[in-house]
Formats: sequence, structure tokens, C-alpha cells
Amino acid sequence: MSLKILTVDDSKSVRIIIKKVFKAYDTIILEAANGLEGLATANKEKPDLIILDVTMPVMDGIEMLTKLKSNNELKQIPVLMLTAEAGRENVLKIAKIGIRDYIVKPFQAEVIIEKAGRIIDLKPKEEKQKRQKRIGDEATVLVVDDKPAIIKQITNGLSIKNWSVYGIASQGEAIDFCQKRIPDIIIISLLLPESTAINLFRLLRSNQKTKYTPIFGLVVKTDKDQIASAKETGFTTVITKPIDFPDLENRIIKAMNLDTSELYYNFEEEFLIIKIPEGTSDAKILEINKYRNQKMGSAVDRGLNKIIFDIHEMDNFDTNVMKFLVESMNVCKELSISYNFVGNDKVNKEAKNFEESTNWVLHDSINDAKTSFTD
Repeated sequence: MSLKILTVDDSKSVRIIIKKVFKAYDTIILEAANGLEGLATANKEKPDLIILDVTMPVMDGIEMLTKLKSNNELKQIPVLMLTAEAGRENVLKIAKIGIRDYIVKPFQAEVIIEKAGRIIDLKPKEEKQKRQKRIGDEATVLVVDDKPAIIKQITNGLSIKNWSVYGIASQGEAIDFCQKRIPDIIIISLLLPESTAINLFRLLRSNQKTKYTPIFGLVVKTDKDQIASAKETGFTTVITKPIDFPDLENRIIKAMNLDTSELYYNFEEEFLIIKIPEGTSDAKILEINKYRNQKMGSAVDRGLNKIIFDIHEMDNFDTNVMKFLVESMNVCKELSISYNFVGNDKVNKEAKNFEESTNWVLHDSINDAKTSFTD
């Protein structure tokens, strides 16, 4: 449910600015031009936050605040006061009435978002037409570690082409980096001195820009105390050294909710190629399977009626793979789609051990499979 923010200010320009400031967040902005209107709106809408100007006609901010705090139904609503520089001392005096914070005009958008974000749980607005980020898109991985060798190892170990790794050695540098560029993933060494990792995690979580950024801890596998501490603190996950890079990549993909379909489904000319890579685990088959109906339906929408199942990289033709292929073949039959297979000698031999696949013809290459459709 969207959060309600009530801005009470006699300046229409200020109300417009505040509306723009929160445009990217899942909020509903309510407006009032003075304290009297503000009280009426607050009583009717019960906002989650009130941004209240001090100096206004009809009823000023101090009187409205006083009435708010004397009303049992409204007194718990948090209030951010707006004031000119000259009114700062006055705001500090009335803070005892009950405000959560104050902002001096003119203000920066970042300041009001930061202060509001400390009071209410601001979440980015989900745009209906926003495309899910894909594994082939650019992504920024920030590594906070005082050991250059580890940063180099992670830089060289991640295989996704468009992922850029940036290495930072200290807490201050990490905060500065995140102010200029919001990372998609942050990896923090849990062995940084003087509880730096935990402190940095809390700072990042209190910052509106990085509040929802996945944060991984990094530590030696045998350090059980640090692993337990990171999990208790709220780290997204903990990566252990020596680093298993395929596992790290999978965790990043999951944390970022990336669309990985292009790893397995590719449209070429009038064909849909469905590729099952080598070393495919049960989890990977589930991942491939979740895109199947969408991609096969898309093939039909495009007017395509030929699918090639490419299993030539596989080194083990097991039951789960076979089940996926048989189910996919049934979908092909329902949609009147022709299909062929590309395999290798080992897979071809293992396929003969299953009743369902004993008569399958596995071609040596994609081109051979394409050509066979016209034979």
C-alpha cells in the first residue's frame, strides 16, 4: 500500500517541489495551503508523514502542530518541519512539542528524501512498464576489502561480461562511492578492522539510496562467529573464501532478480533455440523451466513453428533433464511446433537408456538440425 505524505505549506511552489521529490517513490502526496486545511486533511486521510511549514496564514505550523499533538487520533503521525534559515532557533524551541526532524529552506531533494527515509519506509515506485533487468545488462559490483588480492580475484572471477567490479578499501570511500553511484550489489569483507563491516552495513541501510541494495558479507569459511554475526545483522547472504564463483554469480542473480532467460532461449531467424548448458543442476533446470511457456508462447506469437533443443554441452543426461524435454515436447505438440535435438555421442548413448528417448535423433550441430526441418 502506498504511503501517504501530507505537505502543508502556503507556497504552491514548495508543494510542487515536494511532489516531484517523492515522484520516484511509492507515495501519495496530499496538499494543504495552511494549518487549518492541513488539520482537516490529516483527520480525514491519516497520513504516514506530515511535512509542515512554520510560517503560514490562517493557521501557522506551530498552532497546527500543537493541535495535532493534542489529538489522540493524530498525535502519533510523525512531523518534519520546514523553516527558513532565520527560523532555525524557533524550530528547535518548538521541537519539544513533538517533531521528528526539521529541514531548512531552500533544501536539496536528497536531504528531504534522506530525512523522510529515516522516519517512514520509502520504497521505489514499481513502474508498470519497467523492464525486468536482464543478466546481459550492465551492473555495478562494489567490493569493500582492504586486501587488493581479493578485489582482483573477484574482478577476474566473475564471468558475466557486463558486470563491472569496483574495489574500495575503507568505510569512508564506500560511502562516498555510493553517494555518486548506486551499486547493484555490495560485497563487504567481514574481516575489516574494528567492526567496520557491521557499521558500514548499518550506514548503508540507513541511507535511502542503498536501503534496498543487496549486501553480501565475505569471510573465511571456518569463521563461524563472523558468519553468524553477519546473518544476525541482516546481510543478504554470506560468501565464504575460497570463493565459489558460479555460486557467487547465482546468488547475485537471485538477489538482483535478474531475467536469465537469454542464457537458455535464443531466437535465430525462424527458430527458437533452447539451450541446456553443461553441469546443469536441478535448480538450473527449474530456472530454465520457469521461462519455457513464456518463450514458446512468444515463438508462436512471432509466427515461428520450429524449436531446436540444444543439449550438446551436457555431460550427464539425467531424469530431470529428460522430464523437462518430454514436457517441452508435449507443449510443442499442443502448439503444433516442430522440434529437433542437437547432442553429442555421450548424451546420445545415455538417451538410449530411457524408454521415452530411445528413438530420439540427436544432430551434430545447430545447422544440421535447422537443415533437417526441410529434408
